[in-house]
Amino acid sequence: MVKKDFRNKKNILYTGFGDKGTTTLFRCDQGRISKSASIIEALGSTDELNAYLGIVKVYSEIEQLKVIFGNKKILYSDIINDIQQVLFIIQAELAGSNIKVGKNNTKKLEKIIYSIGEVLPPITSFTISGGSLLSAHLDYARTLARNCERKIVGVSEEGIRKISPQTVAYLNRLSSVLFALSRHVNFVLSIKEEHPDYNKK
Repeated sequence: MVKKDFRNKKNILYTGFGDKGTTTLFRCDQGRISKSASIIEALGSTDELNAYLGIVKVYSEIEQLKVIFGNKKILYSDIINDIQQVLFIIQAELAGSNIKVGKNNTKKLEKIIYSIGEVLPPITSFTISGGSLLSAHLDYARTLARNCERKIVGVSEEGIRKISPQTVAYLNRLSSVLFALSRHVNFVLSIKEEHPDYNKK
């Protein structure tokens, strides 16, 4: 029986070329590289964050929560979707594309953080994740964003790929905006924040 090679089919969901633990990038002078390489780890962490934000977006669509933004209100789901779009730009940059994150992307996050900060009580201590389902999901997404940031900074420091300062700044703001949103959810839902009790034994 002749074994067919389906890799040239346009609708196939796999190629089989990575069966030996290697992969390729959009722009890489080394040809095929190990799937355990730090740049692949960085791409994977970005992909993981983006996928998890899809879950966050669905939950936020159910809640229909909004952030007051000057004279208008912006849905959480629209904020999350915008972040997902930018993460694809970051993945493209990691892979070797010339497209970059723009300053306006970072400024958008800063405006959201500022708007939320105007209505939230000041932070006096660390907060324990939870309170509401959406808040907990946003807080977990924050940790994924921090992990993504660490791995991308590592790739840049190792000289594997030159990452634009604006991308690094965006990633730093990203974890902040996710934290702000996680606090904002519980505030809007009148759920009291819980703080660590360092005296518990």
